Amino acid sequence: MCGIIGAVAQRNVVPILIEGLKRLEYRGYDSAGIAIVNQGLSRVRSVGRVAELSTLTQGMKGNLGIAHTRWATHGAPSEKNAHPHASRDEIAVVHNGIIENHAELRNKLEGLGYEFTSDTDTEVIVHLIHHHNQQLRDLFEATRVAVKELKGAYAIAVVSREHEDRMICAREGSPLLLGLGIEENFLASDASALLPVTRKMVYLEDGDVVDIRLLSYQILDKDGREVERRVHFSELSADTTELGTYRHFMQKEIFEQPKAIADTIDIAINELGISPKLFGGDAENVL
Repeated sequence: MCGIIGAVAQRNVVPILIEGLKRLEYRGYDSAGIAIVNQGLSRVRSVGRVAELSTLTQGMKGNLGIAHTRWATHGAPSEKNAHPHASRDEIAVVHNGIIENHAELRNKLEGLGYEFTSDTDTEVIVHLIHHHNQQLRDLFEATRVAVKELKGAYAIAVVSREHEDRMICAREGSPLLLGLGIEENFLASDASALLPVTRKMVYLEDGDVVDIRLLSYQILDKDGREVERRVHFSELSADTTELGTYRHFMQKEIFEQPKAIADTIDIAINELGISPKLFGGDAENVL
């Protein structure tokens, strides 16, 4: 139940990323981390709560960054296994999902001279992107080529110290969406993380790879064709996803069930009208 958020803006994105991670806490996690591009690549990672990461990032600033909450799958909960992972302090990646052929890729990359510092499957992704970027000199194309070598499920976000106004993302079998702002753009694995900054969202599809800039974004599908995905306007508000006065999110969900059911019925009535079909196929005969 990992969580991802990323931002490129003309303001400091660190508070945005930390707030986004707090809104992803309900998913469960054991560690968290952040990578910021600002005259170089800086990472901060910690085991424990997002509140601890928030303290560690006081004074950290930058207009581009990615952040992550991790629930351990490959590798125990530890700082070295927490995301973001980096390759030679040049490129950083956060990742949700499982890479099934990570052992094979790890052997290949070690043969190319890459040193691994974690026990995760994610680290193969960042080294693979770095390897292709060395050859292609284009982060977007390097990511596109790299993900074609991955087997399994993934949602990834990528930043490079060479680009302070650009992030790349890709998905296959794991949720990822864009958040569209005014002269700023975002990405996340869950809409709740983006509600404080935007309600305009684009849900990506499997195979999509996206080049995200301050003022624009470009989506290529699995066949390399440029595509447009529908822009959705979220009806949720930022406080909808906050814990509020509840002790935990399960309690919040239980107490909100009556309203959720009423809202669902309202939508059905408004769109379909009051019809016996709302109550089942045989309802008309009973009525």
